[in-house]
Amino acid sequence: MTVGILRVGSPALREVAALVANVDDPVVVREAAALGAAIHAFRAEHGFGRAIAAPQIGIAKRMIGLAMPGWPDVIVNPEIVWASNERMTLWDDCMCFPEMLVRVERFASISVRFTDMAGKAHLKEALSRAEAELMQHEIDHLDGKLSFDRAVGENAFVHRRVFETNRSAFAAQVDYFPQS
Repeated sequence: MTVGILRVGSPALREVAALVANVDDPVVVREAAALGAAIHAFRAEHGFGRAIAAPQIGIAKRMIGLAMPGWPDVIVNPEIVWASNERMTLWDDCMCFPEMLVRVERFASISVRFTDMAGKAHLKEALSRAEAELMQHEIDHLDGKLSFDRAVGENAFVHRRVFETNRSAFAAQVDYFPQS
C-alpha cells in the first residue's frame, strides 16, 4: 500500500475493488486512516479534492475517503440504489490526472447506500448535483472505471492550464460547472 496517488495507466486503477467484510479489522482501520492522509496531502498540494477512492492509493477495497461536511470521513461498500432520469454533462477532474479535465455525462442525482467505519448503515437520498457527480466518480473508481471511460463529445479532454485561462468558454460547454 502507498499513500501516493496512483497515476493514470496504473493497472491497479482498472481492478474492481472487493467488498469490505469487517470495518473493525485492524487492516481496514489503517487503510481508512491512509485514505484520510492521502486526501489531505493532495488538497494541500493541488488545492482541490473532496474525495478519494481506496484503489487510487493501491487499496483494492470498496472504501471512499471524504472531506465533505455532513458525510463520514470514510464510507465503505457504497452502492447507487437510485438514479434520476435527468443527466448532466460536466468537466470532471481526478487526483489520478490532476493536470487534465474530462467532459463526462452523469446522472443529475442519485441515492447512495453505504456503511460508516462504526458499522452503521446509511442511505443518502436524492443527492445534490455536487454530491451526485462526486459519488458517481468515486464509485466508478471502485469499479475500475476512470473519467476517460465516460468522456462525451468532441474535444472532451483539456489540460488544466488551458481550462483555467478560459473558464467561461468551458462552462458554456456543459450543463453543470462545479469549478465556479
